[in-house]
Amino acid sequence: MAIRERARDFWDRISPRERMLVILGGVAAPIIVALWLGSSIGDGLSKIEAKNEKMRKALKIVADLKSRGPVQAGDDTLDKMGTELLPLESYVQDAAAKTKIVIKSIQSPPEVTKNKFVTKSVKFKVEDLELDQLKGFLQDLETTSKVVFVTDLDIARDFKDPKKVDADLEVTTYAKAKASAAGEGSASGSAKKGGK
Repeated sequence: MAIRERARDFWDRISPRERMLVILGGVAAPIIVALWLGSSIGDGLSKIEAKNEKMRKALKIVADLKSRGPVQAGDDTLDKMGTELLPLESYVQDAAAKTKIVIKSIQSPPEVTKNKFVTKSVKFKVEDLELDQLKGFLQDLETTSKVVFVTDLDIARDFKDPKKVDADLEVTTYAKAKASAAGEGSASGSAKKGGK
């Protein structure tokens, strides 16, 4: 009751003009708060949409790479393919240097001989990249040599900076197996079949 009485006393003491200002303030305050909340929500939605647009661009890059598909008819890649593998680690580092990307470490599993071909893969991670920077890097990897391909790509948004992405990659190069290696591969395959 004391609060109500104080409010009534306050209302009786103030002039009609001040009463009008109090009423206007009471009406305006919720409107201002509502507008501020609406603006904050709008800004948040705009940021989310910007992030989604970045990810859509990243997915387009991946789709573009996948759309290239296998070697097309009339491609002379197989005819010109040699029996020596490219130095894949230095090839990747050269492509990274062109787009100002730093690769901290590269995993290099042993090469594999199968079906008259030798394959060599490397795995590595790149971080804090602009989408255009990543796109340029992927294009350099796949266009500088016809026997190098990105065989695995996993892109994730960088949580420290939503405008950038991190990516895990596997890059593979191919060469024709030398006659002796191909023969040994076939012989070992036949021996395994015979053993079964």
